Formats: sequence, structure tokens, C-alpha cells
Amino acid sequence: MVEAPTAPTDNQLVARTLNGDVGAFNDLVTRWEGSLYRFVVRYLGDTEEARDICQEAFLRAYTNLDRFRGQAKFSSWLYQIALNQCRSQFRKKKSRPTVSLDEDEQQNHLRLVPADAETPDASAIKVQNASALQTALARLPEDQRTAIILKEYHGLKFREIAEILETPESTVKSRLYHGLESLAKSLGHLKTQGLQT
Repeated sequence: MVEAPTAPTDNQLVARTLNGDVGAFNDLVTRWEGSLYRFVVRYLGDTEEARDICQEAFLRAYTNLDRFRGQAKFSSWLYQIALNQCRSQFRKKKSRPTVSLDEDEQQNHLRLVPADAETPDASAIKVQNASALQTALARLPEDQRTAIILKEYHGLKFREIAEILETPESTVKSRLYHGLESLAKSLGHLKTQGLQT
């Protein structure tokens, strides 16, 4: 029986790209574009800006790939580039973000209403609760909001978030704890099942 070939690691694809294989970088884009886009959309709350930021992040990653040392995961380095782009965008706008919970996000980690509730009233409550959560997230300090998005929506480990934010794991845990605590106070009237510390 012939074993199926295993997919190359991110670091292997980086090495191939640096050796002139542009297709290897396209494989990295294919592997990470969906996840990165969802992160940026949640962070910015604007799908058009998110597309632009993601394209810019991949472009910057490609042109600076020789600076990637492999000390952190490639995905952490890529998220860091995108996060810096998002922060730069906010400095230009000088406005608070709106965190997007569209697509299928209400069905992932932040389940506000049981999934089997199908009555019109339950559906209206679900939309209202999602809007309240969106507003509460947008009001959090940027560092707490970022930690929550990376942990609760993307399921990243504390170590990975610490790499992206270039801060100790203990600081990430503290930001997450305080952010979730603030959300719980803001949304005390809602059932926020799924937000894990």
C-alpha cells in the first residue's frame, strides 16, 4: 500500500519560496487566506477593507519573507503583519471598530441562543443578542478585543497569541480574562455560552 504524500509544512513552503518557487507561496496563501480574512473582518468590521488588508499582508509577507526566521510559526508572523495593518488603518480613521459577527460566526464559539430554536421570536432575539455582543466587543480596549478574537473565534493557543502580540503569555491571559469579565458585565442579561477562559 502506497502512503499518500504529506502536505509540506509552512516552513518547508517558506524555504521553497526563498529558493525561487513562487507556487510554494501561493500554497501558503491558499492555506491561510480564509483564516486571516475572517480575523481581519472581525477586527475591522468591514469586508472591503478586510480584503485590502489581507492582500497587503500577503504582499508584505512575500516581500519580507527573507526576514522570517522561523522562531515563531509562519501563521503567527502573518497574523502579526495583518494586525499591524489593522492598527495602522485605525490610526488613519481614528474611530472605534465594529466587530463583524456575520457569516456563520453565531454558530461557532459565541452561541447566544440554542441552535435548535427556530421560532421567529427566538430568531429575532438571536439577532438582537448578536448585535449587543458586537457593540460590547467594539467597546473593549483594543488589546482585550484582539485577545478575545484570536482565542475565542480562532481557537489559538496562548503561546500563539503571545507570539502575534509580542507579549508574555501571562499578559495575554490577563487581557483575555479582563475582556471576558467586561463582556460578562455588559451582557449580563444575555446567555453567553461558549466564551471560554
